[in-house]
Amino acid sequence: MTTSSTPAKRVTTRALQEMKQKGTRIAALTAYDALIARVFDEAGIDVLLVGDSVANVVQGHQTTLPVTLDEIIYHTKAVTRGVQRAMVVADMPFMSYQVRVDEAFRNAGRIMKETDASAVKLEGGIEYAESVRRMTASGIPVMGHLGLQPQSIHQYGGYRPRGTTADEAEKIISDAEALEQAGAFGIVLEKIPAELAQRVTNKLTIPTIGIGAGAGCDGQILVYADMLGLTVDFNPRFVRRYDQFADRARDAARQYADDIRAGTFPNEHESY
Repeated sequence: MTTSSTPAKRVTTRALQEMKQKGTRIAALTAYDALIARVFDEAGIDVLLVGDSVANVVQGHQTTLPVTLDEIIYHTKAVTRGVQRAMVVADMPFMSYQVRVDEAFRNAGRIMKETDASAVKLEGGIEYAESVRRMTASGIPVMGHLGLQPQSIHQYGGYRPRGTTADEAEKIISDAEALEQAGAFGIVLEKIPAELAQRVTNKLTIPTIGIGAGAGCDGQILVYADMLGLTVDFNPRFVRRYDQFADRARDAARQYADDIRAGTFPNEHESY
C-alpha cells in the first residue's frame, strides 16, 4: 500500500504576518523561470519575487527600466508553474503604475489574472498610496518597496544608500506608514542604514524584507544570481555568495567541449 505525500501548505499574506508575529524570519529570493522556481520552492524559500531585475539578470540591460509589463507577465507565468508552496510576487515594471491610479489598478489586475501570482510589488511611498488602496480594496495584495528604488536610478544619479540623512530617513518612515495604512501586506527595504530599517520594522505591524538593510528586518531577499555566484562583476557588500556557480558552470562547459573534441562524448552507453 502506498500513500501520497501531503501537499505543502502555500505561503500567504496571512502566513507572512504570522511569521512576523512569531519572530520567524522570512526567506525570499528572485526567480524568473519554472526550473529555478522549482528548485527554490523545494528548498523551502518562502517568497519568490519575479523582479524587474530580470532586465539585468536575464536580458542583459544595465538598469531595470526596459522590462515591460508583458515580459513580467511571461516570466511570472513560468515561475508560478514551478511552485507549490512559495508565495509568488510579481514586480510592476517602470511606467506600469506611475501614470494614473486606474491604469495602475488595471495593470495589477492583468498580472494577477494572467499569471496566478499571489501579489504584486511596486516602488514608492505616499505618492502611490492611493493606487495601493485601490488595489487592496479590490483583492489585489500589494508589497511596497522603499529605500533605494532601482526604477528611479536616473533621478538618484547612482546606487548609493538611501535614508542616510534625517530628511530621507523621516520620508522613508512616513512612506512605510502610508503604505501600511493603504493596505500593503509587506515592504521591501533596500540599501538603507540598519538602524533605520530596524525603526521601520518596529513601527509596522506588517513584515519588512531587507536587501542591504541589516539584520533587523523580518526577512531578507537577494537576487538569486548574486547569491549563487553567477554574477561576477557585481559585488555589493550586502551580497553573500553561497556558491560560485559561474566558475563551476564554466568548468563543466569546458569539460563538455573537451570531451566532444576528444571524441569521448557520447560513449557507447550514451548512444542508441
